[in-house]
Amino acid sequence: MSYGILSLLPPLVAVALAIKSKNVIFSLFCGGFMGALILCVGNPFAAIKSMIGDYFFVQLTDSYNAGVIVLVIFIGGFIKLMEKSGGAQAFAKGVHKVIDTKLKAQLCAWLGGILIFFSDLGTPLLVGPVFRPLFDKLKVSREKLAWILDSTSSPVAILVPFIGWGVYIMGLIQSEFTNLGVAESDYSTFVQAIPFQIYAILAIIMIPLVAFTKKDFSQMRKAELQAQKNPVPAEMEDNYVAETDDRGYSMGNAKPVMVLLPIITVFVTLFVNLVPLGFPFKKVDGNIFRVALTMGYFLAAVLLMAMMIFFKVKDVKETFKIYVDGMKGMTDVAITLVLAWSLGTMISNLGTAEFIIGILQKSNFSAWLIPAFIFLFGTFVSFSTGSSWGTFAIMMPLAIPMAHAFGIPYAICVGAVLSGGLFGDHCSPISDTTILSSTGAECDLVDHVKTQLPYACVNGIIAFVSFILAGLTRSPLCVVFAVAVLTGCMFIWNKADERVK
Repeated sequence: MSYGILSLLPPLVAVALAIKSKNVIFSLFCGGFMGALILCVGNPFAAIKSMIGDYFFVQLTDSYNAGVIVLVIFIGGFIKLMEKSGGAQAFAKGVHKVIDTKLKAQLCAWLGGILIFFSDLGTPLLVGPVFRPLFDKLKVSREKLAWILDSTSSPVAILVPFIGWGVYIMGLIQSEFTNLGVAESDYSTFVQAIPFQIYAILAIIMIPLVAFTKKDFSQMRKAELQAQKNPVPAEMEDNYVAETDDRGYSMGNAKPVMVLLPIITVFVTLFVNLVPLGFPFKKVDGNIFRVALTMGYFLAAVLLMAMMIFFKVKDVKETFKIYVDGMKGMTDVAITLVLAWSLGTMISNLGTAEFIIGILQKSNFSAWLIPAFIFLFGTFVSFSTGSSWGTFAIMMPLAIPMAHAFGIPYAICVGAVLSGGLFGDHCSPISDTTILSSTGAECDLVDHVKTQLPYACVNGIIAFVSFILAGLTRSPLCVVFAVAVLTGCMFIWNKADERVK
């Protein structure tokens, strides 16, 4: 059954309420209820029953979703330990003489995000707590940190063929090749599509460009100006002396090694589990990867708890309580993710994407415009659903057959799907990586979306124009054009701004 234009209501309601109310859980619930109401032909009681039985329960019993929630809960306990151990503050103070400028802080957070390429979920929740005290001390806004985290999570992960993202995407590509009966390699196509993953490349490159030119704009500029007025947290002051109880326990006893050793533990555990399976040179099953990562965070937490007790930061009872409280603190994130996944599934059942695609198919586009419009519609689907993976699954069966029919290189259309899905995901307040990036930076979700949106749109516009160029030239050099345009815009804008001043 086709619901036509009604299928657009749930995502529009969710996005509008999220921006207006600044309450994402309420907005997602209302969007989901609107979708269930449409599916249940206006019966509110049936809609509530359907939401709970057909969506919430189903999302929680899905193995992938359950794995993500378990991983997030374990990460939550680890993050809380990192915060309460004083290790992050000790690390920030220890490196402050080296990372003593806003430029260095932003570049180090950027490099940290790139180094943790193996997990789009781990990047914001691991890098964020480590750099948050340093950003606070140097008066760089948490919105800026959230943007850096968001721009080095999915954009980095989507470029790597041997982790979960690559495995999933290659599976979609191979499925379409099988349906078309073409003897193409999914791996080769993925690698050839990397230069056409224009949005991901621009998102990664934009961070050092903004850091070097110091050119913040729109809502991010306001956030940076506000950060200048914020007081330095007491625990980050050079003359700060932490309180010590009569047993000698104090956060002042924390050492920088309390940050470094747990992070090394995560890496070592991950590689010990995955190297025998061929990682990082072979594809590894996503579930195995998440199990290894969860194990890494658990062992890192155990090590951190032991160090907190050894260095007399907290006693055993307090340390364990902090860990459990951290796990409990991820409840809102888990609820938000379940609601977001439910809304995405509901939108799929309503045929929102098919409605959009149907409009596209009825229009007669020139072949050279097809990559640009695949990018554009992929953006809208991803923004509406908050799911880049869902967008890939929806758009790949359209893009690859169109590429085959019109004689367009598969890599260009695959790159357009991936770029569009990532761009929409970056702009959407109901995206899981958007939610987790704001969590890792400890800034308001809507503030993160508002500050990131203008930056994402600049990259999105350049990517759109680049895909028009790719359709005309069919050359991977279009990514050079995109990077040159972004770099030129940033430096020209910066020089113009300096002359005005």
